[in-house]
Amino acid sequence: MDRHLGKIGLFTGLSTLVLFIVGIRTIGGYELGWKNYLAFSVFGLTVGLIALLLLHYKLRLAFWFFMAGMVISFEEFFRSILMIGGELGQSLAILSVYIFSSFSLGIGLIVQFIIILIKKNQ
Repeated sequence: MDRHLGKIGLFTGLSTLVLFIVGIRTIGGYELGWKNYLAFSVFGLTVGLIALLLLHYKLRLAFWFFMAGMVISFEEFFRSILMIGGELGQSLAILSVYIFSSFSLGIGLIVQFIIILIKKNQ
């Protein structure tokens, strides 16, 4: 499993980048500038790195919380783009990805560290 950590992080980061581009450019129908691609790439790199580090430090429960949050965030991302038109829909979509992903990472880390402390005290 340790050999595949880089592949899991790379896949997570690239899929995040692709979902952002598909959502805004293809489904939303808006032209993206180079700054948009740069911002999406940095966020995708960050998500991939977080996934890699969670698995590297054997925080599996936090990883699964984070991945579940990413799935929920992209579901909300596409729902916002499809249901709310215009720039407001795009803004709410991207904001929902940031909010859900950071919230799921925080909750996952809190739960993981509570479990670690409970095991340590037993």
